[in-house]
Amino acid sequence: MPLKQQLGQLLLAQELISPADLEKALYVQGQVGGRLGAILIRIGALSEDAILPVLSRQLDMPLLDLKDLPGNSRQMLEWLNSTGLTIDWWLDQEVIAFEKGDNVVCCAARDPLNNGIREVLEKTLPESTLEWMLVRSHDLDQLLDMVNRLGESDAGNSGVGYLRELAEEAPVIEFVNNLLAMAFDQRASDIHIEPERYTVKVRLRIDGILYERFTLPIERFNAIASRIKLISGMDIAEHRLPQDGQIETRVSGEDLDVRISALPGVHGESIVMRLLPKEKQKFSIDSIGMRPDNLKLLKEWSSQPHGIILVTGPTGSGKSTTLYSVLDNINTGERKIITVEDPVEYRMSGITQVQTLDTIGYNFARALRAILRQDPDVIMIGEIRDRETAEIAIQSSLTGHLVLSTLHTNDAISAFTRLIDMGIDPFLVATPVRAVMAQRLVRRLCKHCAVPGNPVVDIRVNTEQNLPEFLVGQPANWLEPVGCKHCQGSGFSGRVGIHELVPVTPELQHAIAQGGSTAELHRIAVGQGFKSLREDGFMKAYQGITSVEEVLRVTAN
Repeated sequence: MPLKQQLGQLLLAQELISPADLEKALYVQGQVGGRLGAILIRIGALSEDAILPVLSRQLDMPLLDLKDLPGNSRQMLEWLNSTGLTIDWWLDQEVIAFEKGDNVVCCAARDPLNNGIREVLEKTLPESTLEWMLVRSHDLDQLLDMVNRLGESDAGNSGVGYLRELAEEAPVIEFVNNLLAMAFDQRASDIHIEPERYTVKVRLRIDGILYERFTLPIERFNAIASRIKLISGMDIAEHRLPQDGQIETRVSGEDLDVRISALPGVHGESIVMRLLPKEKQKFSIDSIGMRPDNLKLLKEWSSQPHGIILVTGPTGSGKSTTLYSVLDNINTGERKIITVEDPVEYRMSGITQVQTLDTIGYNFARALRAILRQDPDVIMIGEIRDRETAEIAIQSSLTGHLVLSTLHTNDAISAFTRLIDMGIDPFLVATPVRAVMAQRLVRRLCKHCAVPGNPVVDIRVNTEQNLPEFLVGQPANWLEPVGCKHCQGSGFSGRVGIHELVPVTPELQHAIAQGGSTAELHRIAVGQGFKSLREDGFMKAYQGITSVEEVLRVTAN
């Protein structure tokens, strides 16, 4: 089949790959052979979803959509058998075909340019017009599994050798590579692979929300799970106990750390893969979404020589990103900065980062004692989880260190009572803590499809009557989500933080030392100009950054 233009040149022209990626792929092709597109995907230069539209134009082949398949799968299976070719042939050659009508047969294969497959089908179906189509790897796997669903069960084939053989088959290697690339391209933070009784669901967490991307037959699960375990250093034969693993890989031209958790369930192990880009993450305190007045406060607090600054919020609310951004802002080389984390999520130059390891007793408290002998100026503690860690953090701040840490509470005010509940004396909470900040992440409205909105009167009036100084005179821009191809129909793209800040003033310090209730502390903070998470969120909705409904979803009353 004559090609209009070489694939590599087409990809370069569209800036989907770099010249170095093409050179590497051509070298590999020269050594081991194979299709250039498959090699580029294999080496992590780009994803299958990125290359297929280019291939479609180059080869004049449409992309197969599963909705175009015959509605009756049994009918399709019977037709495949009626061609005279065995089911084993279709499976071995990794090709699928079905009647479209008017004597046209649609064909899709792992390698649609394979002349051997084409010749067999042309001889087998001489009176039919063959219409060749491209197909996504996971869609082809799903179709082939459907064809093979009445085949032999995996029962009895669960030995380590068999699982390792499954994990090293080319289709499952390609599936896992494509899954990582697809998730990365769609800005997913996590991949969830969830086995059920008859199927396996694959869901992606994008901007904090899970979206189901596709469903596979349960027969595919052992191969996928084995592949993920094999490359992440897990025990491939262990199915009864939770396991953790890690992969360092390259997808879509970017280096990626992947943290993996496998949790046994009734239908198999639930596998969650957290994607942590190495190069893409850029920390800047000016880009975390804080209002100018709040940002000024945070910068002032982090410039202090000693004291404790706490960032609170649930898991996934952006606390670590905020702390890293603060560290980046103060990392001028004039102060010794040490972090103790579990795990160390991002590497930062100029900072000593310590990884705890509970399995050998190297916890936060033990690491902190060692850190204090390193003459630090600034200490960042990944999380204050217990009384011992809290006590060492407080003693560190009282002896002239600036301590940054996170705490799991629902709001900023609750941080004080949480420390007291851990067993810390109220006066020791009041003395070193300089400020507390709570935060959440709300989704940004898609710039391509958001439309003007009209929030309820109370929200609109209260927000517009209490605008901070930097918004006075700026017209309201209330918007609502719609959904388009740019945001994959969600109406949102990306996230931004909303924050509430509580400086520990002398009045608040006195109330904390006296063991004041959360309600009393809240009353004092409000009197000093405190704005809640929801109020800060409404300010961003006023600016057209997010929607009122999104703020209401994320915040509590």
